[in-house]
Amino acid sequence: MKQLQMFRMVFVILVIGLALYFVFPLDKNINLGLDLQGGSHIVLECVDSPNAPVDSDAVNRVIEIITNRINPEGVKEPVIQRQGERRILVQLPGMDDPQEAEGLIGKTALLEFKDQNGETLLTGAYLKTAKTSFDRFGRPNVILEFDEEGAKLFEQATTKNVGKILAITLDGQEISTPVVQEPIPSGEASIVGQFSVEDAQRLALLLRSGALPVEVKILENRSIGPTLGRDSINRSLKAGIVGLFLILIFMVVIYKWFGLVADLALLICMLLMMGGLAILNATLTLPGIAGIVLTIGMAVDANILIFERIKEELQMDKTFRASIEAGFSKAFVAIFDANVTTLIAAIALLYFGSGPIRGFAVTLSIGIVVSMFTALVVTKLVLELLGQRLTEKALV
Repeated sequence: MKQLQMFRMVFVILVIGLALYFVFPLDKNINLGLDLQGGSHIVLECVDSPNAPVDSDAVNRVIEIITNRINPEGVKEPVIQRQGERRILVQLPGMDDPQEAEGLIGKTALLEFKDQNGETLLTGAYLKTAKTSFDRFGRPNVILEFDEEGAKLFEQATTKNVGKILAITLDGQEISTPVVQEPIPSGEASIVGQFSVEDAQRLALLLRSGALPVEVKILENRSIGPTLGRDSINRSLKAGIVGLFLILIFMVVIYKWFGLVADLALLICMLLMMGGLAILNATLTLPGIAGIVLTIGMAVDANILIFERIKEELQMDKTFRASIEAGFSKAFVAIFDANVTTLIAAIALLYFGSGPIRGFAVTLSIGIVVSMFTALVVTKLVLELLGQRLTEKALV
């Protein structure tokens, strides 16, 4: 029993330490949404070209590619909405430079390999993946890997151009002009240019997400401020702190030592929630804050259920250790059912929702998992440790 308790203690300490490592400093590790910090506001319009007329499928494909470019992990909260038949609204939280935003989403990303006569031998249509790496001199580059058909075409292109330049262009602009030393049958190529690590990562992301199917024209590109003013944000923060403080006091007044344990578990729960957001690089918005508030209520409710069950067991003249085991056992089903059903709803919102709805779902999902961990593991561990040092009368 003591070995199991020691293992749980070490595990809890490691989890808390990991959360502290990723959370602080808060201003750098917690991303704020457009409503809290502002960002870029861009309006795009899909336009016809001789080879690519605009239709509904093309616009939907543009939206999908832009989403993949600016939100590859699916945990940030850009607003990407179709407006009318051809226009697309894009709002990017935290991206204050309109030109950077334009460079990220507005490129066609048409990759071509051309010989010295300007003839296109291979395009990015056969690209399987693109990733950043470093050459033997420590310079950042982009490694390209083609699919089976593309590998054959690339081998043919390098075979015909040994000792010659095989220019690599992106949207018609040369980004690299390597000289082919020998045929390359592996289907892999390396783009080395005068760019930084960030430039290489951005280029790899553009190439992975694919080329836009139609030409896109930027109608509007500007920076916008947060929906809430700084004073409103500060007042909301103060209100949240006051509310949390009142909850902590209430639990101590009503449940004494049990209340202190619940307060400790609640503070750890909030820390782990912030750690989860930081690890996932998720974005915190007003709906996300609502998810945090809901999680606080669920965490407190779980501890109240546990404490009431323990008190019932103590009134039956059971030992404190036996009361803890019985109390957690009887409260587990109710806590588990309530959290799992809420988690199912959160997953549905995450899968079918978009924008702020997904942000709420991400925060709520993290909160559910963390609140169950703190209620069923942290609270139990602390009660066991306190039970070894305090009398049952003092605890109740």
